[in-house]
Amino acid sequence: MLWLAALPATPSAPDALRSTVWWALGYTPRVVQHEGAVLLELSASRRLFGGWLALRERLTREAAELGVARLAWAPAGQAALALARAGVAQAGLVGAQGDAGPPALWHPVLDRLPVAALGPAAHAALLPLAQLGCHTLGALRALPRAGVSLRLGAELLLALDRCYGDVSEGWRWATVPERFEARRELPWRQDNALALLHEAEPLLLQLRGWLVARRAGARALTLHWRHDTFRARDSGEGGAMTVRSAEAMSDLAHLRRLLGQRLSRHTLQAPVAELRLSADEVLPLTEHNRSWLPDSPADTERSQRELLETLAARLGPERVLRPRLRPDHRPEHMGDWVSASDAPAARPRASTPPSWPQPLFLLPEPLRLVVREHRPHYRGALELLLGPQRIEAGWWHRDDSADQMLAVFRDYWIAQSPQAGVLSVFRTRLSGEHAWYLHGFFA
Repeated sequence: MLWLAALPATPSAPDALRSTVWWALGYTPRVVQHEGAVLLELSASRRLFGGWLALRERLTREAAELGVARLAWAPAGQAALALARAGVAQAGLVGAQGDAGPPALWHPVLDRLPVAALGPAAHAALLPLAQLGCHTLGALRALPRAGVSLRLGAELLLALDRCYGDVSEGWRWATVPERFEARRELPWRQDNALALLHEAEPLLLQLRGWLVARRAGARALTLHWRHDTFRARDSGEGGAMTVRSAEAMSDLAHLRRLLGQRLSRHTLQAPVAELRLSADEVLPLTEHNRSWLPDSPADTERSQRELLETLAARLGPERVLRPRLRPDHRPEHMGDWVSASDAPAARPRASTPPSWPQPLFLLPEPLRLVVREHRPHYRGALELLLGPQRIEAGWWHRDDSADQMLAVFRDYWIAQSPQAGVLSVFRTRLSGEHAWYLHGFFA
């Protein structure tokens, strides 16, 4: 098992513990509020959040934003809490896969902790133990258990056994209320509206955990702010801003972006001293299995469009192209390339697939072939497999730059080359020479 103990900077403040609990529920349902700290059991969460290293980095970063003073890891909740109280994180003992190992592996580390790391259970015993010269948990374990229980109480031994993993801890898991509303007093006054988004980040982290615990999604949220006491009379008590989405979501990235865009255009009437975040429209979410592929054609088109627009903005529209089909029988005019940012034409109606196979690769210009004994050659004599397919088209197509018509009169064949594979070749008609040309390659 892998436990994390989060010790808020002000554990006596109810809001600090409650906000830490709500944040922790975004990572695991096994959350405990115990003796001024919050404990998280994370064994089942490592793979869900990208592995141990990614999970540790994410938890450490968000805990700092939330105002958590200390974090510590251990195979038991009471052990992690004792390490946190002593200021010893010991994340290095956790394996590369997030496995804390057996509790016995951590005994040398726990033996060096002070007795005060056991918390309230050891407060009454600190002075008698100090008079005996017992200052560490290792020294406490070495004392006769019967004498310790008789003189100092069984509660001290129970806390010690839980810390070392000798007995079951029997935790009672935390729950969340029906409605979300969280407050935060700012460490300093803010007079920039966009800066309120950064100051509201701890509140958004709490809301995300609350939504995950409720298996719900928010479709609207409101950020309230209260102005500083020393303000102009006409500035009012404060203000509020509500953002809405078309669908409920537990991942608040989209709502955060909307809130940032609204705040960037807003001007505060006075410096802000306090923020309050509330979830206004909360709906239950239907769980779906994740997939590597988009779940619907609409998602596919949306993701492709966003990707192409991003690439075109960075590289230039002339560097990001997409194919376009054209109604033409000539292979070199069946399609062309246009800018991906151009609006696509209407989707063509379904038609009967062409009966004649088309090559995957076309040469920019047809290559004239050598003819020996009335057989075209390309890396050996060609064997004609299928054909002919006669094409007479382009009589309407004029190339003004070359001042010529692009009409073609050809007989196409599918041929086999001894070394080059399957080819698309044609023989000209009405030109007087009946020459053979290589036009494309089949994959």
